[in-house]
Amino acid sequence: MIALAIDLGGTKLSLAVFTEDGTILYKEITALNNRTGNQVGQLITSSIKKILASQKDNGNNIDSIGIAVPGISRKKSGTVWAPNIQGWEDYPLLQEVKEINNEIPVSIDSDRACYILGESWKGNAKGCKDAIYLAVGTGIGAGILVNGSVLNGAHDIAGAIGWLALDRPFEDKYISCGCFEYHASGEGLAKVAREKIQSSNYVSELSKLNAITAHDVFYAYEKNDVVAMAVIKQAIEFWGMGIANLVSLFNPEKIILGGGVFGPGVKFISDIKKEASKWAQPVSMKQVSIEASALGSDAGLYGAALLAFQNLNSK
Repeated sequence: MIALAIDLGGTKLSLAVFTEDGTILYKEITALNNRTGNQVGQLITSSIKKILASQKDNGNNIDSIGIAVPGISRKKSGTVWAPNIQGWEDYPLLQEVKEINNEIPVSIDSDRACYILGESWKGNAKGCKDAIYLAVGTGIGAGILVNGSVLNGAHDIAGAIGWLALDRPFEDKYISCGCFEYHASGEGLAKVAREKIQSSNYVSELSKLNAITAHDVFYAYEKNDVVAMAVIKQAIEFWGMGIANLVSLFNPEKIILGGGVFGPGVKFISDIKKEASKWAQPVSMKQVSIEASALGSDAGLYGAALLAFQNLNSK
C-alpha cells in the first residue's frame, strides 16, 4: 500500500509518499509565500494532482491520503480552522481533496495529533500506548496518546494546551493565544524579550534588533545576554510547569519534545525535568521519560501517513 502524507504548516506545505513500512519514496516542501484562503487550498490540490500523476507514471498508485493541519480538524463536517492561515476559519478541505479522486480515502487531523502518531510509529514513542508530544513552535500544542488512541475531545480540540493557565492574574494579552503559549512559544520568547527590554534598564544586544525572533533569543543566550538568559530561565519554568500538569493528568510513559523551539531548546531538557519535578505528581514524574523528537520536522508527515494507512485498514 502507498500513502500520500501532507503536513500543512503556517508557512510551508510538506508532502511525502510513504510505503506501509515507513519508507519515504518522494518528498517535497513548498513555501506558502503569504498565500491565504483559497490560494492555500489550490496549492494543496494542485500538489496532490501532480504527485498522483507522477507516482502513477512510476507504477505507484496512491491508496490513501492523510493530512495534518495546524489547528482544528472538524471530523463531522470535514472543515478546518487554521488560525495562522487567513480565511481558514471553516475551510472545506476534505471536500476539495475528495473532489480530486473520490475513490481515494482521505483523513485529516490536527498537526499535534499527527506528531504523536508519527513518533509512536517511527519515533521515540514507538511501543508506547500512553505518550504525549509537546509541540513548541510558533504556538504550543500537545498530541495526546491514551491507551493507543489519539485523544481528540468532544469537539476535536483536545491538546490545545497553549491555553493552560500557568500564571495569574489573568491579562488581556492571553486572550488570543493563551497564557502558556504567550510566555513559552517561539513567538512568546520574542514577546517576553521585548517586554523585558521595554520595562527595564537591561543592556541587551536584542534591543538593537528591529524584530526579535526566538532564534535571536537563543543566539543571544549563548552570548550570555542578560535579557536572553532571563527569557530562557522563565521559559524553562513554564515548560516545566506545563509538563508537570501533563504528567499529573495523564501519567504518560513518555513526553516527546518537538517543534521549532526544540531544536535549540533540547539542551535544556534536564533543567525542564528538574522544574517539572517540583510541580508534578511525584510517583508519575519518576516514571515518565522526557525525550526530544526523533523525527524532527518530519513528525507530522509520518503521523499523516499513519493516519492514511489506519483509515485504509479500517475500511
